[in-house]
Amino acid sequence: MLTKPMHRWMAIAAVGTLASVMAPAVAFADTTSSQAIPQGVGPGVLQQASYFGDTDPNTPVTVDIVMKLQNQGQLAQFINQTTTPGRGFRQYLSTSSFASKYAPNPQIASAIQTYLRAYGIQSTVYSDKLVITATGTAGQFNKAFNISLMNASLHGKKFHATKTPPQAPPSIANSILCILGLSNYSDFTSQAVKPLSTSGSTEPNADSAPSALMPSDLEQQYDVTPLYKQGATGQGQTIGIVSLADFNPSDAEYFWNYNHIQTKANRIHVYDVDGGSGLSEADGSDETSLDVEQSGALAPQADINVYVGPNSDTGFVDAFAKSISDDAVQELSVSWGESETAIASAVQQNLETPQYAQVFNQLFMEAAAQGISTFAAAGDDGAYSAARDNGTYNLSVLNPADSPYITAAGGTTLPVLEAAQFGVTKQRAWGYDYLYSFLAQLGYPPLNPYSFAGGGGGFSTVFATPDYQQGVSGVNRYTAVQWWTPSADGTTTTFNSTPQIVTGTGSGRNLPDLSMNADPESGYSVYFSLPTTDGSSDLDTGWSQYGGTSFVAPQLAGLSALINSADHTQVGFWNPQIYRFAQQHNSPLHPLDDTGTSNDNIYYTGTAGTIYNQATGLGTPDVAQLASSFR
Repeated sequence: MLTKPMHRWMAIAAVGTLASVMAPAVAFADTTSSQAIPQGVGPGVLQQASYFGDTDPNTPVTVDIVMKLQNQGQLAQFINQTTTPGRGFRQYLSTSSFASKYAPNPQIASAIQTYLRAYGIQSTVYSDKLVITATGTAGQFNKAFNISLMNASLHGKKFHATKTPPQAPPSIANSILCILGLSNYSDFTSQAVKPLSTSGSTEPNADSAPSALMPSDLEQQYDVTPLYKQGATGQGQTIGIVSLADFNPSDAEYFWNYNHIQTKANRIHVYDVDGGSGLSEADGSDETSLDVEQSGALAPQADINVYVGPNSDTGFVDAFAKSISDDAVQELSVSWGESETAIASAVQQNLETPQYAQVFNQLFMEAAAQGISTFAAAGDDGAYSAARDNGTYNLSVLNPADSPYITAAGGTTLPVLEAAQFGVTKQRAWGYDYLYSFLAQLGYPPLNPYSFAGGGGGFSTVFATPDYQQGVSGVNRYTAVQWWTPSADGTTTTFNSTPQIVTGTGSGRNLPDLSMNADPESGYSVYFSLPTTDGSSDLDTGWSQYGGTSFVAPQLAGLSALINSADHTQVGFWNPQIYRFAQQHNSPLHPLDDTGTSNDNIYYTGTAGTIYNQATGLGTPDVAQLASSFR
């Protein structure tokens, strides 16, 4: 049985040609000059697309104007104070306080809104003052940003785009990080991989009872039960889930009832951001269902806010912007991502702005400053996140899990279910090398769809090694199993049937931070149905067995809610704290440091005696002990 891997998304928006248009007079000192502003996607698509006339000027358009974070160094120091015992420990900011300290002067946002209003464009500013969402028509945006939106077609998709960057007076352009959404071209995908033994079936089975692991199995494996005995249930907490697909909340209710979990009534609150994902994005509804089911099962009295945005740049950004700036959640989880390699490739081709990763990092810094514990799935392609979304075999990690201000959730394999049948005898890093010989017996070639399934991990090429990782044994050093030898350009790779053990050094943000069971061979039961236009939930309804770090991120969010309720506190950003705990006597985190093919994520493995490795991070948690450490 193979994984239900983390959904991949890849946004590519196109941009089009400059048409000189007269703009109405606006009260700005520098309206006679203009300055280009980076946007979500550059002119690379233009070179491949076919254009066939101007976009109807009445076409509705929605964009995000992302502001530059101010005083970023001071903000980093503030976040460090909130996670270090002493002055300022766990003294968080409200959204309004964050905005006053770290967002541009509110007069800038007002000036941008005034500027847009002069062209008939309506806009709203999120309360953190970092994101302005503007809605208008193609004709209005053409005039406001001196562009010409055109109809285009690429790879069978029709969209509108502008060939040149938007422009605005320097007095407002200088405070803008980038603009997302002037093109509505996208190439987002959602892919699922199930356990190998059921990979022939893509639909849930309504007639069979669940046979995979349940939340109670996680509770026993990672020592959660003592917190329930203390009376902790997640009371007073609200868990946030960011997703790009609709779901049926009744699926989660059924899941909890089946497991005899007494949950808070009317606890699920769905927020359709920018209109929600729509039925066309039903692919991925299982992801949203499992996120809610898993987090809600572990913290049964917590509320759950689900922020569902369209599968686009603006949809993903706005889902985070709302969930964080509303400041209504104490935990936040996301199980969607894209490899750094795919992003870098898009930037090199002018298909994506170089500021792309920073847009999300700014929001995660805000979350940390407000005391929100944020978790992201580290990926399901082992050390080769780019193999799936970029088709290359260089070592790569996943965004947004690469942000230094989010806790990256990695994956392990438990010696249960099919994993035990395939020879797994103890918990190890999740990597499907233990299935290689079996796949060969089935006639699969060495390079096949299952070759790179495993828990994501490695080194970021975007973000530097954060302070909390510096000096931790195993960070920026690695031991690895050389299963594959990529070509110089990464487009092909050669299988090594007798892999060598290699060592080396790395740099950048190390991923993941900690890990739990994610292998679909030792996977979890999921109950879901596809959303329908009439709101019914009887289409393709039933149980399936999945895996993936998509489970670990929401599980950690649920456990964080449980720990907060047990400790009567808000622990905030986990990473600086758990790295400190890992270096102390009686650490609540247990490294998986065996070296070799019995403990790798298709490349990285453990190093004896170290605290950290890039296959499983700091290891697995003893949750009850972790709660004590957080006190």
